Amino acid sequence: MIQRFLPATQLSFNQCSAGSPAGSLTPLQCSVSGPQPSFCRQGVTNTRGYTLVELVMVIILLGLIFGLVLPQFRTSALRDSLDSTALRLIGLVEDLRGQAVSDQVVYLLHLDIRGKRVWFHAADATEEEREWAEKGAKLLPYDVKIEDIWSWSRGKLYDEATILFSKKGYIEQAMIHLQADDGRQVSLEFTPFLGSVKIHDGYVDIDRG
Repeated sequence: MIQRFLPATQLSFNQCSAGSPAGSLTPLQCSVSGPQPSFCRQGVTNTRGYTLVELVMVIILLGLIFGLVLPQFRTSALRDSLDSTALRLIGLVEDLRGQAVSDQVVYLLHLDIRGKRVWFHAADATEEEREWAEKGAKLLPYDVKIEDIWSWSRGKLYDEATILFSKKGYIEQAMIHLQADDGRQVSLEFTPFLGSVKIHDGYVDIDRG
């Protein structure tokens, strides 16, 4: 029998795994005695990076996404700020009404419209107590303002307003108009005999009729 000797560069397939289909070879299943063909080389990876066009497209897409998201985020933040301011004022009114009934003392709620400040004190407070109360005034958020205040006794006010809380739980009828920087408005209606506050979307006016 004539034996044919393979060249030294011929592949030896003794290392092929038993589970591989007949005739199918992968670079990881081959052992080479000599220069390796390209399909048996291990560790070769594609190192192609991003092109300038691809980077520009990513930047443009990010710009479009931020352009759509940021206005909605700002609107949501303003909405939250306006609503939270209204709720804080309602909570203050309810607490002050309860305190007036509990202490059997008339209280006055002061609202500095231009300065966006709110404070309160007893009607019979001394001058020094009034000054201390004003120094501890609460500030409204920077993006919310008091547009104006209407009260039964003084009409529409644009500088400063005072709302009375009786020791029987009555509140002077009034309407506070709040406005956010984006133009949204909320009206807080003080009902005198119920001693509660109603929230209205938008600018709602009340006349004495």
